[in-house]
Amino acid sequence: MIKIQIVDTPVREMKGIGRVSGKAYHMRIQTAYAFTVSQDGVVAEIPDKFEIALDEDQKPYARGFYTLQPSSVYIGREYGRMECSPRLAPLPAGKA
Repeated sequence: MIKIQIVDTPVREMKGIGRVSGKAYHMRIQTAYAFTVSQDGVVAEIPDKFEIALDEDQKPYARGFYTLQPSSVYIGREYGRMECSPRLAPLPAGKA
């Protein structure tokens, strides 16, 4: 299990026109921290900062601890590779 922490709720928005596609885009991004695990199974003492994309109408994740939902990992259509698009599920109070 990968433990993820949301420390703050602001969402950064990016809007524009794609250089290659010429299509409009709108991205909503929130900062999160992942307590990754080494190849030896040791959980990182200091979490890694990353950005999580939110859906168009999705509310920001509240402060707290989360884990990845199983639906976060899937096989991509284009190349048939395993990919990840983080979707978070709150951790029960005792697991945080």
